Amino acid sequence: MLNEQGEPREPYRALLQWLESQPPGILKKKTREAETIFRRLGITFAVYGTNEATERLIPFDIIPRIISASEWRRLSAGIDQRVRALNAFLHDIYHRQEIIRAGRIPADLVIQNEAFLPEMIGFTPARKVYAHIIGTDIVRVGENEFYVLEDNTRTPSGVSYMLENRETMMRMFPELFRLNRVAPIDQYPDCLKDTLKSVAPDGVDDPTVCVLTPGIFNSAYFEHAFLADTMGAQLVEGRDLFVDNGKVWMRTTRKPEQVHVIYRRIDDAFLDPLTFRPDSMLGVPGLFDAYRAGNVTICNAPGTGIADDKAVYAYVPDIIEFYTGQKPILNNVPTWNCAKPDDLAYVLDNLAELVVKEVHGSGGYGMLIGPTATKRELSEFAKRLAANPKNYIAQPTLALSACPTHVASGIAPRHVDLRPYVLIGDKVRITPGGLTRVALRKGSLVVNSSQGGGTKDTWVLED
Repeated sequence: MLNEQGEPREPYRALLQWLESQPPGILKKKTREAETIFRRLGITFAVYGTNEATERLIPFDIIPRIISASEWRRLSAGIDQRVRALNAFLHDIYHRQEIIRAGRIPADLVIQNEAFLPEMIGFTPARKVYAHIIGTDIVRVGENEFYVLEDNTRTPSGVSYMLENRETMMRMFPELFRLNRVAPIDQYPDCLKDTLKSVAPDGVDDPTVCVLTPGIFNSAYFEHAFLADTMGAQLVEGRDLFVDNGKVWMRTTRKPEQVHVIYRRIDDAFLDPLTFRPDSMLGVPGLFDAYRAGNVTICNAPGTGIADDKAVYAYVPDIIEFYTGQKPILNNVPTWNCAKPDDLAYVLDNLAELVVKEVHGSGGYGMLIGPTATKRELSEFAKRLAANPKNYIAQPTLALSACPTHVASGIAPRHVDLRPYVLIGDKVRITPGGLTRVALRKGSLVVNSSQGGGTKDTWVLED
């Protein structure tokens, strides 16, 4: 909110004036109101790693994170460049593999990667789009430096929280929206539906879209139901679908209805027990053959996980240059690949200063933040690292930017990141802002909801 001289940064000026004019206790009162709204809507997320997994309310901070129009233009240009390059990369590695032939990325890193699906080789999805919904995690370091932490190209979550955060803020603070020209985000469900329909199989004029969920016990089930409802699409489980004559059908109370586009929220391995894990009860037998036959579109495509693999992440600047001929607009965080002996030696020598992540990890699990770890944690993690170095990458600990956050003692800085949501189909659609995740514990750098982090509304100001 404030610059180094203690003066309000321009995007926050109107908000700061409003905060200073409010009576004592108003933020606590509004926070309780927000909790009531979220409880009534059932906005929860599973928190694992405790004695027992529990469903908790998503902690919501009522002070928005604000981004200026000029900052957003730079961010959105960098995001656009990145998602186009990643889709080109996915098409290439499942076809001619020119980036490997050119020596820009090691062959083993792709071919031997567990996220690489040989079953996708030679197949081209509709419009050559593999990752239709992407959540790009971004952090600000310093005044104007933005770094991409990771590219979520599989089944990125959190967009429902972005939308509910905005609706809650508009309900509780309508006067703030009169004082600020905030770019709207309520068009996201329509944009998602338009994107999904645009990648339907050829010759389908009015495609049927459904959202495939693992079911009510999934941590993000609220989001699955929310998106299906707001799009006007059916929410289905694997048992609601079947394949007949190479086409996918949905069971209804009247007669089977053909499905043309499936927005899947289950992992690759569980999509089709005839092609992948035979013990899967979540998928649809024969689905992958119907997909390969061009009779249905799966969003995101199977095999997209290779593009957000943390070992591949280190090569994304090369990927962008190779497919676009341009330098990356957004920075990558310097990364050590522990599969390389020299990188492993450096990481082990400097473990107390680094952040170490599992290559296929997500949600903040299986990671080490060196500066906050105990000597015992460092020692135990070093043993795991030495035993299986290919499973880890390491990065420097970034001085993440902080945003004003309402805490028990008042307003205090807390570290944040940003997940903008991108839709790719007939065109690229980027929702202004995204989901700001906030580390609620003082000094913490872990913002994931699954690790106890919270969220806040993200405002992009219009010119």
